[in-house]
Amino acid sequence: MKRKIYDQLVNWKREQQGKTALLIEGARRIGKSYIVEAFGRNEYKSFVMVDFNDMDDELRDIFDHYLSQRDEFFLRLSLYYGVKLYERQSLIVFDEVQQYPRARAAIKYLVRDGRYDFIETGSLVSIKKNVTNIVIPSEERQIDMHPMDFEEFLWAMGEDMLMDFIRSQFATGEPMGQLHRKALDYFRLYMIVGGMPQAVLTYTETRDFEKTDLTKRDILHLYRNDIQKYATEAEARVTAIFDELPSQLQRHEKKFRLAALRQGARMRDYEDAFFWLGDSRVANICYNTTEPSIGLRMNMERTTLKCYMGDTGLLISHAFDERAIADEQLYRKLMLGKLEVNKGMLVENVVAQMLRASGHKLYFYSCSDRDEAEQRMEIDFLIAKPSITNRHNICPIEVKSSARYTITSLMKFCRKYAEQLCTPYVLHTSDQKTEGGIRYIPLYMAPLL
Repeated sequence: MKRKIYDQLVNWKREQQGKTALLIEGARRIGKSYIVEAFGRNEYKSFVMVDFNDMDDELRDIFDHYLSQRDEFFLRLSLYYGVKLYERQSLIVFDEVQQYPRARAAIKYLVRDGRYDFIETGSLVSIKKNVTNIVIPSEERQIDMHPMDFEEFLWAMGEDMLMDFIRSQFATGEPMGQLHRKALDYFRLYMIVGGMPQAVLTYTETRDFEKTDLTKRDILHLYRNDIQKYATEAEARVTAIFDELPSQLQRHEKKFRLAALRQGARMRDYEDAFFWLGDSRVANICYNTTEPSIGLRMNMERTTLKCYMGDTGLLISHAFDERAIADEQLYRKLMLGKLEVNKGMLVENVVAQMLRASGHKLYFYSCSDRDEAEQRMEIDFLIAKPSITNRHNICPIEVKSSARYTITSLMKFCRKYAEQLCTPYVLHTSDQKTEGGIRYIPLYMAPLL
């Protein structure tokens, strides 16, 4: 499957010429190993893929005893894999490097050696036990990998040109016209299949929602195992939050209520658990910011947050976990918008997923002033313009899942913070238009913000 990150790998190889190693970080089962293996096969004369999830005694001995002796290390690694290494023409991949932190620490010296290119892949690479007693190498350049975005999903579905048209219409502000319905149907399909490559592959090969759902449940089972294996002291709290995600997002007010976990729960007791879910990329954490200024992070309130599932397709399988209803009929109703469920839960989650894939950190604004109605408002997302030209830098975003809606909070927000705002957006199910200084765009244009 075509992934955009491949072009980033090609650019890194061409520009860096072995001066840095590349760390690709992301959730389990999003295709890190697959894309790196394809890159090694296509762009190098030879490559070695070291999988630290599957180390036998012989391979462990090579790393334990020869990692600091470069000539001997490369010779033994070459013999172990039966692959000849060529100076400046070979790639060595450390797959799931968090399983063997010493290899990550040695990147500094392996890169300095200069003979080969190095890529690391990993999940949970920042978890405390995976960085204990190692110095993070400055020669390591990090990039995030996400589930397949909407355009990559369209490519997998054989629609190579639709996103180009969506992009051109977004740039001009003109309506999509007759292609709006087609794009919206694909968006709904993307929302319920999700962006996990295995699930997308299952669907493209079978067009069977039930088989796709089983694939997603396998991934969820893997995530549960990861929590039990790696969350260690925070396992119970991480599991509690993970299990509670669908019901929290089902609420109209989507801020995470710790009281749902246990009476008297405090954020300081669960902060590490939220960090674990965010660092593992199982969840996308969205923080409240108290003011829409240039530095959204500077005004971040860590005790108030929303917790979205990293992939919306997984959220659906997680939410409808009773096997009796997780069938083809469920998915058909979701596609047609006829299921009696809070669609806002799914739509807001997929917008969060799209914004993260586009490189945005997630922030929202909430004020629940009891005395002044004019001050009570909640804005789903705030994003900053990529370049700071003046104070008008922040774009507020409201997400609407149905044709009937109001934008009372957005209007209040625009009145209060006019001097700090750039273009306000409403993401909805209708075609594109601009009205009263607000841009109304279809949900499938979220990746272009």
